[in-house]
Amino acid sequence: MKFIKGIFPWKRTLITSLIVILLLTVFNFYGLYTNKFYFFKIGNYIFPLLALGHLLFLYVMWFKIKEDELSDPPMRNLEYVLYFISLVYIYKLIETVTTLFSYGQYDNHLIPATFLPIGILILLLYILLLVLTFLTFSYRREIVGTYTFDEMNQHVDNWN
Repeated sequence: MKFIKGIFPWKRTLITSLIVILLLTVFNFYGLYTNKFYFFKIGNYIFPLLALGHLLFLYVMWFKIKEDELSDPPMRNLEYVLYFISLVYIYKLIETVTTLFSYGQYDNHLIPATFLPIGILILLLYILLLVLTFLTFSYRREIVGTYTFDEMNQHVDNWN
């Protein structure tokens, strides 16, 4: 873990996550078998909509670190949403692996030359996104703090 944190400090982790999400959003509309973009399929818009939740969490992390603020219940709830979104990322990763392994089943069909290079790139981007997502959770615990709100409420003086 220290090796990964050496390569990706918190700021680089957030910026790289943003870039990877943007790339995967573009590739989400790309059809590996046909080498075309499909903008009129409703299913292609699920990933970009879920990625908005991830982008919001990245913004909140950036803000909390820059302003030296503690974690709060809305941030906790957003992180719980990001846990669900991570499951979708895992599903998309498995779907990409399945698509790549189906390459040999279509020997008699015309498969574009970009199938394997773009497919492997998408696969690596999903793996990188998952690693960066869990690394972001780790940085949240270290830099922003844990979600122990009972202790915070004891230090608040309601009478002033």
